[in-house]
Amino acid sequence: MGKFEDAMNRNPHLKAYVNSFVRRYGRVPGFEERLSRDMAEIEHPNIIYPVGDPIFIHIYGDVKREKRCIVIEPSLNELEEKKYKLILSLILNKAPHEPVPKDESELKDLITKLLMESISIGPGGTLPEEEGGRLKIRLKKISQVPVTEEEFDKIHYILQRDIVGSGVLEPLMRDPYIEDIHSLGTMNIHIVHKVFGMIETTVRFKNEEELDRYLKNLGERIGRPVSDARPIVDGTMPDGSRINIVYSNDVSGKGPSFTIRKFSDVPIAITQLIKWGSISAEIAAYAWLCLENGMSAFVCGETASGKTTLLNALLSFIHPKSKILTAEDTPEVRPPHKVWQQLITRESGPPESRVEMFDLLRAALRSRPNYIIVGEIRGREGAVAFQAMQTGHPVLATFHASSVRKMIQRFTGDPINVPVTFIDNLNVVFIQQAVYRKGKFLRRCTSVEEIEGYFEEAGGVVTRAVFQWDSIDDVHIFRGMNNSYILENKIAERAGYEDKREIYDDLLLRAKILDEMVNREIFDYNQVNKIIRDFYDRGLEGIPFPI
Repeated sequence: MGKFEDAMNRNPHLKAYVNSFVRRYGRVPGFEERLSRDMAEIEHPNIIYPVGDPIFIHIYGDVKREKRCIVIEPSLNELEEKKYKLILSLILNKAPHEPVPKDESELKDLITKLLMESISIGPGGTLPEEEGGRLKIRLKKISQVPVTEEEFDKIHYILQRDIVGSGVLEPLMRDPYIEDIHSLGTMNIHIVHKVFGMIETTVRFKNEEELDRYLKNLGERIGRPVSDARPIVDGTMPDGSRINIVYSNDVSGKGPSFTIRKFSDVPIAITQLIKWGSISAEIAAYAWLCLENGMSAFVCGETASGKTTLLNALLSFIHPKSKILTAEDTPEVRPPHKVWQQLITRESGPPESRVEMFDLLRAALRSRPNYIIVGEIRGREGAVAFQAMQTGHPVLATFHASSVRKMIQRFTGDPINVPVTFIDNLNVVFIQQAVYRKGKFLRRCTSVEEIEGYFEEAGGVVTRAVFQWDSIDDVHIFRGMNNSYILENKIAERAGYEDKREIYDDLLLRAKILDEMVNREIFDYNQVNKIIRDFYDRGLEGIPFPI
């Protein structure tokens, strides 16, 4: 039996959907357990893939229709909806008499327990005493609702989805190939798909009341309540994804809206970024040497350019025995180090109890970390970051700027106001951009620039480009070979090289290690980190393959 047939046999709703689709369009969808980026080349995709039973995603488009993301999940008919409401009422009546669940796992178990107490499973599953489409059953007269096995599976899924999960968004939140989810009023929700780009989904809210209720419940759940008085909220979903809510109709002309930037607990490995062409092995090796030797670096770029993804991947290169301190508004940075202190701002509560990024960075300076990592510098905390560098604390951060020149302009202007003569405390800037090339949107590190310092005779800050992206051939050019200020005058001097140029041999060795990991398809984040740790401990003897 094929995997598609097996999936349909386990999930009757999937089988019903496929049969209906074939009757309507005369085409049988393909079934893929995993997607690859090469599938973006398919002009008219017709692919179903699983995101965890009982949910499946169908990406479909043809000559008459643009690509769409069709969610396949259990749904309730009119009778099942009535049963669901009765069962939910029974569960809500019983829940106050149960111990309060300590975590999500206990909540799931409690829902299942209360569901089993509220139903009787049998072949018929009918409801008596119906008249004019309205149930005459009173809760005090009924302790169990009759359901069939198939109805039980549906109702169990929807209870877990709506109470524990993300409600109607649950299928999109489960999909590992979705980066962003965007809802504008009650219109169909759109997503940014890692393979197929921006596409419309079949998920939508029935009306503005349902959307309003959903956003209020979500705001309460994440500890950032929304209201007409507080219409704009940034917060973190239970799975760590970042959400921005614009609630009020006065502020959002087309109705309440939200954007979710999905977050993965396991960052993307540096070797995966090399494989995708986001960076080259030489850029990664250069970053390895910089972070190994305590250089301060910023990853700059515009919104959705991949700044945080690149930053997280680069953290693997910091010495494993380093003490790391992160400061963020929304937790997105995930260093793989044992000694890691995570600081998060607190925006809610009275003014005297709030903790801003500025406060976190001031506290960080007292902890004497080997590296301070700022998820995103936005305002006056940028001045504290430069103070930290000046006192010998290496800093890594992301920052919204499309070039080094614009980055310097923003840091030296209001509200950050870093003196231009302090800019050379920052060593390296990685410029990350989302680029449109040959009909595709790609994320590329378009340049890596070193900051030499402020020279009055030169009229400002002098920088040196060590890597540049060639958009024609989609390759990264190493312009800093035998010409890198940071490698020769900072790292080689600090490390005590007799001949500064030997630093380039070390860079090429690390690039060779990374290239070999890519060739061997070592893309697992933890496996990549282990190889880097073993190299720190035992040199080439720690590498599990010949170099």
